Amino acid sequence: MGQTLLEQLREMTVVVADTGDIQAIEMYTPRDATTNPSLITAAAQMPQYEEIVDNTLKKARQELGKSASPSEVATLAFERLAVAFGLKILEIIPGRVSTEVDARLSYDTEATIAKGRYLIEQYEANGISRDRILIKIASTWEGIKAAEVLEKEGIHCNLTLLFGIHQAIACAEAGATLISPFVGRILDWYKKESGRDSYPPEEDPGVLSVTRIYNYYKKFGYQTEVMGASFRNIGEITELAGCDLLTISPALLEELQSTIGELPRKLNPETATTFEMEKISIDQDTFNRMHAEDRMASEKLEEGIKGFSKALEALEKFLAERLARLEGEDVISHAAEDIFRAYDLDGDGYITREEWSGTDAVFDALDQDNDGQITVEEMAAGLGVSFHLATV
Repeated sequence: MGQTLLEQLREMTVVVADTGDIQAIEMYTPRDATTNPSLITAAAQMPQYEEIVDNTLKKARQELGKSASPSEVATLAFERLAVAFGLKILEIIPGRVSTEVDARLSYDTEATIAKGRYLIEQYEANGISRDRILIKIASTWEGIKAAEVLEKEGIHCNLTLLFGIHQAIACAEAGATLISPFVGRILDWYKKESGRDSYPPEEDPGVLSVTRIYNYYKKFGYQTEVMGASFRNIGEITELAGCDLLTISPALLEELQSTIGELPRKLNPETATTFEMEKISIDQDTFNRMHAEDRMASEKLEEGIKGFSKALEALEKFLAERLARLEGEDVISHAAEDIFRAYDLDGDGYITREEWSGTDAVFDALDQDNDGQITVEEMAAGLGVSFHLATV
């Protein structure tokens, strides 16, 4: 019997689990793991993680005191919860965990620096070396400059929401440890723009973008690692075999693990030397010009920041409602409705994959009939609650 695709992939690429589900991480034994507000929201709904969530809320209340509002406690609890899940994950994996800075700070360099330092302090207070943590920051110019400062302090950064070569080059010049170009979201944009239903994996615009970035980095000797993210199918993954790292949802990890076949290496530092592109330097003016010229990158970056910010606000409201229940208050929760509205950008009562700014794993889990959109009923079932949306 031959090797599985996952076994072969691990021989040439570091496999990272794109999930906050600790049980899934235990099952697929990745080296690294990533988290974000959407993943933590999903994990917080699972009965096996209630104790983590509740203890984090109680500690936040104790620290802020009885006079603090539920929303203030929830905001602090979210930051602590991200670290709490990170600590649990680090008990399982041998490598690093990525923890995200508040997306609402994406255009504030100083605030991003402060938040990155704060997260590292929380991990170090629990005995975790900063070498095992990646601080996730959106790849705005301001975010990249924040990462440059943090990297000089020995705080390693994962620059996310990356869609264009100008972002990638700026990250490398800033000395970022790692970047996360979003393969699937690039594909989504081109499918909508072109009207095409699909692309062969070798022609997938997201695959081509990551390949270009990888070859540029290797040709010019940058040490920044490339971690492809946001995959729609295993074809995108196999076309990027050999990339430094790939962060993959549990559903696609399962598919790779159950598929037998030969997996040739597609990305290689040796062949990157023949890549035809001149080396360029990116200052702020150049970054802004190239970003304005790249409509896909500018639209997807803005959409991603907006989506992550809304998801964070919905999660904080959910935590505030959870706190109220813990403290015995009789309240009517609208947390589930808030989460739905955070993603239903056009207000039509459906969340499409394009609107969804969380991970593919969470979308696939909620999309029970696999029709490419999440209904109110599917969201309710996924969160284990009953609710309806009022017409506005």
